[in-house]
Amino acid sequence: MNLMGSNKELLLVHRGMEHVSLNHSVNVMLTPQFYTMKREELPIKYLYQARKIAPSLFDGLLDEQESYEYFIFKEEEHWVFIAYNPEEIREFLNTKGISAEHLSKVFFVQQAQQAFVQPVVLGDKEVLMTIDGVVVLIPKAALSPEHPTAFFDESFTPRSGVNLPGNSTALISRKEAIVLAIIFSIFAAIFFIEGWQYSRGLKVQEKEMQELLEAYPALQSKMQRESISLKYKTIDDKERKKRETIKTLAAMIFKGVTLTTYHMDEKHFKVTFACSSAKTAQKVEALAKKSNFKVTRSKGSNIVVIEGSV
Repeated sequence: MNLMGSNKELLLVHRGMEHVSLNHSVNVMLTPQFYTMKREELPIKYLYQARKIAPSLFDGLLDEQESYEYFIFKEEEHWVFIAYNPEEIREFLNTKGISAEHLSKVFFVQQAQQAFVQPVVLGDKEVLMTIDGVVVLIPKAALSPEHPTAFFDESFTPRSGVNLPGNSTALISRKEAIVLAIIFSIFAAIFFIEGWQYSRGLKVQEKEMQELLEAYPALQSKMQRESISLKYKTIDDKERKKRETIKTLAAMIFKGVTLTTYHMDEKHFKVTFACSSAKTAQKVEALAKKSNFKVTRSKGSNIVVIEGSV
C-alpha cells in the first residue's frame, strides 16, 4: 500500500472496462489479463540477482515474437516476477481513452494483494480476489450474493510502479537513459582531464610571465600587456572550441549510433560512428553537415566518418 498518500486518481484496467474521457494525469493498475506472473521462493537476497534470472523463469511461457519487460519485487519469503508487454498495454490503454499524455504510473494488482482479500467486482461476470497469496480473476457467480466486496480507490496504490516507454512523462526509456548516462560520463571525464591539463599549463605560463615581467619591467607597458592578454585569450578560445566540438559530437550519439573511434589533437579531430540502419546513418550525416564538418560515408555503408578542424 502507498504510505506516501498519493492523491492521483487510480484506474483499475481490465479487458471489459468502459471507455474513459480524461483531462488530467492518472495512474493505472493492471489485472492479470495483461501480465504473466511467477511467484517463487528462491535462495537469492538482492534485486539485481533476481533481474538476471527473470527471463529464464519464463522460458516457454511467453510469445517469442513479442518484446517483454520484467517487474520484480519481494513478498515476505517469495520473489514475484511479472512479465509484461509494454506495447500491448499501451495500445489497449489508447483504445480505452488513456493516452500517453494522461498516463503517469502503471501498477499491477499483485502489488496490492493484501487489499484484494475482499473481492473487487469487475463488471457483471468477474471479480478480483486474493487466493493463496495470488490475485486472480474468478467468476462472480462463484461468490454468494451476501459475500462482502471491497471498493477500489486510490488507497490501493502501491509504493512503486513502472513507466511505459513512450509516455509523455518519460522522453527516453530507462535503458536509453542508462546508455546516455554512460556516454556523457565518458565525455565528462574527457572534459575534466583536458581542463585539469589546461589549468596546470596555464599556471606554469602565468608563473613564467610573472618572472619575465620582473626581469624586464619594460614589458609591463600597456601594449605588451595587451599582447600577452591576446595570447592567452587565443588559447582560451581554442580550448573552448574543442569543448564545443565534443559537445556537438556527443549530440550525435543516440539510439542506434555507436562511437567506434575518436581522435582529437591541437588542430584536427576525426571520429567514426557505426549506425544500426541507413536511416540512422543519414540522420548522423545530416547533423554533421549542419555543423560544417567533413563527412565520409561509403555507398551502402552505415559507417559514418566525421572530420574537422579545431
